[in-house]
Amino acid sequence: MPSSAPPDTTPAAAPSVEDLFRELEASVRKFRPNEDLTPLEKAYRFAAARHEGQKRASGEPYMIHPLLVTRQLADMHMDMTCLETGLLHDVVEDTTATIEEIRKNFGEDVAHCVGGVTKLSKLDLASREERQAESVRKMLLAMVTDIRVIIVKMADRLHNLRTLGSLPREKQERIAQETIEIYAPIAHRLGMGKVRGELEDLSFQYLEPEASRELLKEFEAQHQTNEALLKEIKHTVEVHLAREGIPARVETRVKRAYSVYQKLKRQKITLDQVYDLLAVRIITDSVKNCYAALGVIHNEWHPIPGRIKDFIAIPRPNLYQSLHTSVMGPGGRHFEVQIRTEEMHRIAEEGIAAHWKYKEGRKGPAVDDQRIAWLRQLVEWQRDMRDPGEFMSTLKVDLYPEEVYAFTPMGKVIVLPRDATPIDFAYAIHSDVGTHCTGAKVNGRIVPLKSTLRNGDVVEILTQAGHLPSKDWLAVVKTSKARNKIKHVINTTERAKAIEIGQKYLQVEARRLGVRLSEITKAQLESVASEYGYGKMEDLHAALGYGKFSPRQILQKLAPDQVLPPEPAAPETAAPTQPVVPADKQDLVIKVKGIDDLLVYRAKCCNPIKGEPIVGYVTRGKGVAVHSLSCNNVQNLMYEAERKIDVEWARSSAGAFPVKLMIHTEDKPGMLNQLTTALVNEQTNIRSLEARTDGAPDAAVIDMTLEVRDKKQLERVVSAIRRISGVRDIERVNQ
Repeated sequence: MPSSAPPDTTPAAAPSVEDLFRELEASVRKFRPNEDLTPLEKAYRFAAARHEGQKRASGEPYMIHPLLVTRQLADMHMDMTCLETGLLHDVVEDTTATIEEIRKNFGEDVAHCVGGVTKLSKLDLASREERQAESVRKMLLAMVTDIRVIIVKMADRLHNLRTLGSLPREKQERIAQETIEIYAPIAHRLGMGKVRGELEDLSFQYLEPEASRELLKEFEAQHQTNEALLKEIKHTVEVHLAREGIPARVETRVKRAYSVYQKLKRQKITLDQVYDLLAVRIITDSVKNCYAALGVIHNEWHPIPGRIKDFIAIPRPNLYQSLHTSVMGPGGRHFEVQIRTEEMHRIAEEGIAAHWKYKEGRKGPAVDDQRIAWLRQLVEWQRDMRDPGEFMSTLKVDLYPEEVYAFTPMGKVIVLPRDATPIDFAYAIHSDVGTHCTGAKVNGRIVPLKSTLRNGDVVEILTQAGHLPSKDWLAVVKTSKARNKIKHVINTTERAKAIEIGQKYLQVEARRLGVRLSEITKAQLESVASEYGYGKMEDLHAALGYGKFSPRQILQKLAPDQVLPPEPAAPETAAPTQPVVPADKQDLVIKVKGIDDLLVYRAKCCNPIKGEPIVGYVTRGKGVAVHSLSCNNVQNLMYEAERKIDVEWARSSAGAFPVKLMIHTEDKPGMLNQLTTALVNEQTNIRSLEARTDGAPDAAVIDMTLEVRDKKQLERVVSAIRRISGVRDIERVNQ
């Protein structure tokens, strides 16, 4: 049953810090009755002394936070090192304590875990994006050698979300977004289902407050009906299982709020069309009885075709095992049934945390543990990723839920993300197989490489020596392994071409201006390269080849007496032989940081609006294309990191931006009137509007192009539309 309580926003009349520690101590003693708890008290005293006088945003003593984080770890039955880390996890980040002090007082293991959880100082890196990327990278590196790092971080994030109400709205949204994108998916990959569920539901309340309230209101309205139905189903299941001699305990639940919201949004359906809104969980003693229980359920209720999944025979990559089926229940109501053993249930709830045997000295998973294999690979790949945006995007791709199970001709199972292609399959087998892939057979038939694989497909990859990947592959692959390998090959090839082109551009322009490159020393060349932030001249040649600078700019620095600075009215972005965009075609609301003579325009594919995070990509002869960071094309373009350039919104910019919205609604009278009224109230102009019926019954789609001033106004408009009764979903449409 999803929680309908709002997040904790004010400190309750809680016990004192000392009382909380004594409660923690008693909790630990229950599951570790014979262990010396002196290290726990030592860590508490150290942390309490360092955090003395500090307050949280809610006004309560700061020390309450590490105590409640550690209580969460104690409830998970974690070991003493993990509990000490929980108490100390913020002392390096928020006090004068150092890692060396932690190491000296508490040992290497605790110091390693505290270091892994500690975010980087704001002084270390320039931008928030860089700090986030490097902090996550640091945490992942620490996780590889000691998984307790992420378990502490999950407990820390859980308590922060439970008490997020005291923070400013902007910070609430940022923390909730990071949780949804990074921490909840990591919890999923590690099999920590219970933690993942709470992280998602709490974040959902801050990211989509109105949708969350509306959904919880619908849950509440159906509560009595659902509870009565689940009680009836539970009784029926228990009676039939007992009659067949199958020992089991039966649990019931209503699907989690965020999970329901995702399904409603993805499938554009109403709450009564969600098959697995209601669920029954049967926990029995053996695999044999799991299948026997499935037979009992299907004998009593008709199964819904295509809804039977056997994760016992083929476990998910995070080692989740269970039988799933959806059936037509009493009164025509659908419900889902999950069947598993006690051990499977423990793994499903706790995941990787359930496997640690710290008393035997284990710090992390076995080398071949599937749940951590993806992380080991990511740590290998990240060595080539210096761009923080690329690292975070790659991480989010890699955290994509894995759902497709395909087979090699020899019967080996290859697990891939939903919508994966034969190219992803090829790279999953081996990097060389992917690089030299020329075609694929699926179930014995030749298919296009961009085809989508389905569960049970048998895939054979065709290869040819010397063949190299195409840039077009980046638009269709779904796995980070495939994406990174393709980028690496293309980048190496493109860089060599760019260096050659850059050298020629420089030579041609030097001849035109009468500059003798032969008289310029290597030291002069390297000095100019250094001015532009490059260690070697070949890096500067590559930048010239990509069109990031003009040859005249370089020559003006090399021979200032011979080359006059370019006229402001006629800036150059590439070789003179290339086409140049007229100055009056530039987008004056955006500018390149630190450079005044580059042409700039907003990319049509995503049409970024003022206030959105943006990134520039240098094109040959057309200037700088500016994309929204959320644009699907960004990652496909950024395989050539040299072409990325920092851009920003001009402070003086004004005017309106066209934004296209697709609104999914109920097909009922008065809907258009309500929409236009809401837009008038938000002082938004409508450029175009088209309404049509959708394929589903009683459903309609409204395509609308609006004019908005910036991201904030768009957010207000979207919120106003969501509040209208009958609106099921709203999405921004890019060209």
